[in-house]
Amino acid sequence: MKLKLLFCLSLLALACNNSDKNGQNTVSGSDTLQAEKPKVTATFNEDSAYWYVKQQVDFGPRMPGSKGYNQCYKFLVTHFKQLADTLYLQSSTAQTYDKKTIPVQNIIASFNPKAERRILLCAHWDTRPFADQDDVDQDKPILGANDGASGVGVLMEVAAQLRKKPLDIGIDIILFDAEDWGDNSGQVENSFCLGSQYWGNNLHVPHYKADFGILLDMVGAPNALFGYEGYSLAQASTYLSLVWNTAAENGYGNYFKSFDRGAVTDDHVYVMKATRIPMIDIIDTDPSTSSHFGKYWHTHDDNMDAIDKKTLKAVGHTIMTVISNY
Repeated sequence: MKLKLLFCLSLLALACNNSDKNGQNTVSGSDTLQAEKPKVTATFNEDSAYWYVKQQVDFGPRMPGSKGYNQCYKFLVTHFKQLADTLYLQSSTAQTYDKKTIPVQNIIASFNPKAERRILLCAHWDTRPFADQDDVDQDKPILGANDGASGVGVLMEVAAQLRKKPLDIGIDIILFDAEDWGDNSGQVENSFCLGSQYWGNNLHVPHYKADFGILLDMVGAPNALFGYEGYSLAQASTYLSLVWNTAAENGYGNYFKSFDRGAVTDDHVYVMKATRIPMIDIIDTDPSTSSHFGKYWHTHDDNMDAIDKKTLKAVGHTIMTVISNY
């Protein structure tokens, strides 16, 4: 019996040694085979995102200093305070191109703040104080359902999902203020994006860094079209490809198209200038208009009729998939 046992043990040792040499059954050393990490199935509720957009619009126009602006600020702060691990509130003032002094209030919600690897997600929460692209009532403020509220609504739902299912990496959501009180003639330099300019000079965390960032601007219109924004393509092409490929894999290729839509001076430009964080801008495009923006842009048509749940889902689900699998 002892001889038989020794013989069996010898065969077993020989088999183990052979398998080690072939790299078939080992789990250590240079021969280790690492299986590809299973892709995480992300969740995004477009009904909730739509509700968040509507809540903002129901406050009315939200240009800095207005009644709707103050009410919406409280609504946003309450939402992110309940969900984020850390909330930063930046308050200052700025002078607009038309010599108005306005408040600037950026809202920064941080998830998993101790994580070194981070992703930055942004939108602007203010609205245009005049309908300069409309045929009527050009001096009156717009509701900004798509131009402002849509990006914020998507990020509010992203925050809700992050609370339910935290990620290993860090996520920072910034709602920039005073993005849209600028001069469309192009004669006044740096007149737009006053909130992101302030943030760039006053980072909420000293020497703040993130692997990359995504800006959402006008991301809720029916049949929206998102092309390659010029600054994104030039300075963050790797992440542009990541987001567009993810959208295609999720079945949203009819929204995210592979074409150069031209450069837009948006909040991401000032983020990259201040921090060198590569950042892309997901922004609606309409090649049929002279501005290349939608027909509702800076008009009184930018109301809830300019919002489609399917578009919110395409953008939000894509973002959630990207950050969940990064």
